[in-house]
Amino acid sequence: MAAHSRPVSAVVAVLSLFRKVRHKRQRLSVAEKSRSPHDEARTPPCEGPCSRLPITPSPQRSIYFLSPQDHPVRLGPEFFDQPAVALARALLGQVLVRRLADCTELRGRIVETEAYLGPEDEAAHSRGGRQTARNRGMFMKPGTLYVYIIYGMYFCMNVSSQGDGACVLLRALEPLEGLESMRQFRSSLGKGAAGRALKDRQLCSGPSKLCQALAIDKSFDQQDLATDGALWLERGTPEAAVVAAARVGIGRAGQWVHKPLRFYVRGSPFVSVVDRTAEQTQA
Repeated sequence: MAAHSRPVSAVVAVLSLFRKVRHKRQRLSVAEKSRSPHDEARTPPCEGPCSRLPITPSPQRSIYFLSPQDHPVRLGPEFFDQPAVALARALLGQVLVRRLADCTELRGRIVETEAYLGPEDEAAHSRGGRQTARNRGMFMKPGTLYVYIIYGMYFCMNVSSQGDGACVLLRALEPLEGLESMRQFRSSLGKGAAGRALKDRQLCSGPSKLCQALAIDKSFDQQDLATDGALWLERGTPEAAVVAAARVGIGRAGQWVHKPLRFYVRGSPFVSVVDRTAEQTQA
């Protein structure tokens, strides 16, 4: 028995080494994809914002994208040119598309947003009308991205609307396409996510998770969502069943803490926080 155990042990060791090498290569591949310097992220090596090769349908892809010829049109600047509350509602159901440097495209349907109304809003970064280098995107034309960092390591993404200092925070997506890439990004970039398989509903269920899953960082700040080559919106299906609830994580904003400026798709399992009280009163 001892004589036979040596070759078996050698085979086990070789297989173990092979798995480690393969895992390391996968991690390096994810890290490479997640890099998004300005010159690369802004000018992807592809023909256009909606051009890509046909993709074989799979159970993880929405039937909405089964035909390459039927891809919805990209939303232009006129879509974003509306007040924050109206834009926050209108964004629900639209499809956010992230094109990586290798032309891989990730897609997710927006299911949760928060409106920030500008200088009067005590919870907004633009409260009091103050403009800084950090929040400049909030004062730029509608459709401009405002990406900021929290806790020194996580990113959150907003879209400017009508009105100086007004914007909409993107809080959650329903993943539609590129789920495995999203899972790898979350695993490599998300604290506490490494080493465990994330469920589909966990991939983009929060503003920072959303940015991790789509490899969104500060390089996207002040970019135009209507014209950018690495990130854009495609027209989806408007949502009728919308819940208006209090925003999350603004405990020091006085009366603004309770204002119903967070909007989400009723019944969606991909929403970050469900407000049962608000749902009952709006039934």
